Amino acid sequence: MGRFYILLTLCSIILMGLSSVHCIDEDPVAVEDWFKRINTMKEKITKLHFYFHDIVSGNSPTAMRVAQPASYTSLTGFGNVMMADDVLTSGPEPNSTVVGRAQGIYASASMEDLGFLMTMNFVFSDGDFNGSSLSLLGRNPVLHEYREMPIVGGSGVFRLARGIATAKTCSFNLLGDAVVEYNVVVSHY
Repeated sequence: MGRFYILLTLCSIILMGLSSVHCIDEDPVAVEDWFKRINTMKEKITKLHFYFHDIVSGNSPTAMRVAQPASYTSLTGFGNVMMADDVLTSGPEPNSTVVGRAQGIYASASMEDLGFLMTMNFVFSDGDFNGSSLSLLGRNPVLHEYREMPIVGGSGVFRLARGIATAKTCSFNLLGDAVVEYNVVVSHY
């Protein structure tokens, strides 16, 4: 039981640090000045399209289990918790242009179907969005063709973002590796 709490604490520390690792660096005064100008800013809509490569197999996985129930097992994997640092690309192929990373946690949160709780930061490293991030928090019923999850915030270009991410699995293998297509629409300042 002590081991579980250590893992949970480490995961919490890592998640808190993720938001500050890849962000646009501005001091508190600059951020406050930005907020003072918000009444004069026009809200923008941005559409993004990218592919999420979740690799759980092989010598270099990008997602791995960090917690699991000690004695309970279910067909849905209820209770399993995965930590991810997945590549985001412009296309479904593994050698497509890297546009960022999906960093966070997903966990099997349903005893009746395959439904994940997703807490993910999409951290962009390319183009106009380099250094900015979007935060996703929601339920991902992975066996549905299309899944809709809320975007609950962001940083950099995406300050005060809110919107929707739609996910569709492109490929999945028996080892558990998956490529997922994301279409994201966000409103931000």
